[in-house]
Amino acid sequence: MGFRVGDRAVDVRDIVAGQLPDYRIDTVTLLGEGEDNLAYEVNGELIVRFAKEPDPESRAARVIDEATLLAAVADISPLPVPEPCFRVPEQGCLAYFELPGRPLIDLPAPQRSAHMRSIAAALGRFLAALHTAPADRMAGLVGTDDEPKELWLAEAAATYETIADAVPRGHRAAVEAFLATTPPADRHGLVFSHNDLGIEHVLVEPVSGTVTGVIDWSDAAIVDPAYDFGLVYRDLGPAALDTALAEYRTAAHDMRAIRARAAFYARCSVLEDMAYGLEHGLRKYLDKSRTALTWLYPPAAE
Repeated sequence: MGFRVGDRAVDVRDIVAGQLPDYRIDTVTLLGEGEDNLAYEVNGELIVRFAKEPDPESRAARVIDEATLLAAVADISPLPVPEPCFRVPEQGCLAYFELPGRPLIDLPAPQRSAHMRSIAAALGRFLAALHTAPADRMAGLVGTDDEPKELWLAEAAATYETIADAVPRGHRAAVEAFLATTPPADRHGLVFSHNDLGIEHVLVEPVSGTVTGVIDWSDAAIVDPAYDFGLVYRDLGPAALDTALAEYRTAAHDMRAIRARAAFYARCSVLEDMAYGLEHGLRKYLDKSRTALTWLYPPAAE
């Protein structure tokens, strides 16, 4: 299958055949296109992704950096992560075989709820492994993402202005009260983390609920350890946060402070997720966000 990225003519079949000469190619399907990448699926199992960066040096560097990061993460993660099987930096190409399982966001809410505690426990152990990795070593592979909480709150307020009509009326007073509060203190140590641990990036076996992998490491960074816990809280609820923190088992951080900051991030990011769902017409993002409002922004008692 041929296509163009910028001024580059690329043929997916030719690239795969050149890198995996013994691999039989039956089907090539366009999987999706985002702002940064174009992705194809070969034989329903091999993801072949192309960076859309037009500058050849930047394109090649991005591929090399991501492949290096994924290899480093595979060494420390207790959960499977995508492992590159080949890369062609000059074409902006990175390929890896799909991990088993389905994104947790694709499971019906009752099915997610039934497996919530085991999933949250696995994610707590996963975050403990990432957060105890030497930050100085991982800082050579990723950037730092630690914006002031005041900026988080300002951006959440701006987002709310655009989606207020989509927020059920009973939750609006709680949202507006939160947006008028002072954010938690910024004093905390930074760690290496996934930095986007929403349920769309957690793969599970649908029947057992076993976590089979964590995907999409494009936002990985040196960050506040509470942020990914905030996304667990946002998407899976307060009992999931309790379970994940119980499995975290590290004395390096103040658990009470992590819990407070996790709640802050959850309340900000749920508004962002709602806006994303509305903008792109993604019902599953809207549904999970509206469900999360029940514990993040409970209506005032009558």
